[in-house]
Amino acid sequence: MKTLVLYDSLYGNTEKIAKAIGEAFPDDVKVMRVTEVNPAELQNIDLLILGSPTHGGRPTKDVQALLNNQQFTLKGIKVAAFDTRGDSVITKIFGYAATRLAESLQKKGNILIGEPMGFIVKSTKGPLKDGETERAAAWGKEILKKMS
Repeated sequence: MKTLVLYDSLYGNTEKIAKAIGEAFPDDVKVMRVTEVNPAELQNIDLLILGSPTHGGRPTKDVQALLNNQQFTLKGIKVAAFDTRGDSVITKIFGYAATRLAESLQKKGNILIGEPMGFIVKSTKGPLKDGETERAAAWGKEILKKMS
């Protein structure tokens, strides 16, 4: 099973989560920033996991640019989405990047195989709340189970 974990990260927190998720996959997994992906790497994958920090309830501009890129034409593959987010009332009002990512991926004709997941940072720049990388690895394992 060929898995691609794409992410954007401003302060390193989302990158840590993406790597923890990637470690849950024993075979053929690639973890990389959205700005480094080549459209050819999006071909012939079985699973795409996409993640972003939440800013104003949305994913970063680089993640949005990937989703709007005409070369990003994946359709019919299994997908999952995650984000990093604060745990404040204001964050809850604006919403979360993972939800929007999942909706965008589904609108492109992909199959969502898990609920969008959020991982908590203690402040804008982090660090991650204790236990979040372990929770990310566990979430990755759950996604892997759904693939079999």
